[in-house]
Amino acid sequence: MSLFRRFRLTLLLVLGVLASFHAVASGEINLRQPNDSILTLDRPVQRLVTLSPHLTELVYTAGAGALLIATVEYSEYPAAAVHVPRIGDAFRLDIERIMALLPDLVIAWESGNPGPAVDQIRSLGIPVWSVEIRAPEEIPQVLESIGEATGHQKTAAREAQVFRNRLMALTERYSHDESLEFFYQVDVKPLFTINGDHLISKGLSLCGGHNIFEEEDGLAFQVSHEAVVVSDPDAMFAPWVEGGNDPLAKWRTWQGLQAVQHEALFLLPADEISRATFRILDSLELACNLLHGLREQKRND
Repeated sequence: MSLFRRFRLTLLLVLGVLASFHAVASGEINLRQPNDSILTLDRPVQRLVTLSPHLTELVYTAGAGALLIATVEYSEYPAAAVHVPRIGDAFRLDIERIMALLPDLVIAWESGNPGPAVDQIRSLGIPVWSVEIRAPEEIPQVLESIGEATGHQKTAAREAQVFRNRLMALTERYSHDESLEFFYQVDVKPLFTINGDHLISKGLSLCGGHNIFEEEDGLAFQVSHEAVVVSDPDAMFAPWVEGGNDPLAKWRTWQGLQAVQHEALFLLPADEISRATFRILDSLELACNLLHGLREQKRND
């Protein structure tokens, strides 16, 4: 990692802490949204709805899980989230049921939820806070904002600091490692990947990973097998569900690829790597260790 990137990460972490302190001092609950608008609450919320599994998980991490009155399908972590009533999934929302629940706040996923549905909820007078996390260092910032919104500042601040400490340790440990090119496979058929602006890509960059499709448009997009073969990455990653099929199985027959020759086809726990929660650090630490081992192997070849 370059000196500039290390400085930028440190600065963002410090600014996140300072912003939280300012909110506490002023007594305001100001929630910044992806378009830089501010949603202001006059008091901590008591009835909360989340529109994505990762947002549900962050609410529990902040210590505010008891305030959840509804969420979406696949919100199964932590275990208590399984019992929260469902109002659809991240892509199809039951607006009438959300209205009937009379929430104080709905937390929406900016790039994942359907925009018209979220706008409709707003138009009906329910406060909606849109959240978008594009880098690991933004996760504790969002957590602290959830803590402010729910009156759980102390728990959120404590957990946020734990995350920042782990993230900084990870950054420092691998900041001097040489860059390795990787391909991240989101899905097999059709073949989907991510660009350099995606949270996962930025996370892997902390340990010296360079996305071969970093400059492409769109966070996630379809790509051809030929494009991957031409780029010939050092490593391949894919999310994997325990007990499921190997999503990289077909690549293992391409003996001409560097990643296959070095057995650098790495599977990461799907929920951990795919969700913008504290558990992403577990997968990133695993990925960093795998890339570090690959570097050692290549040096010894």
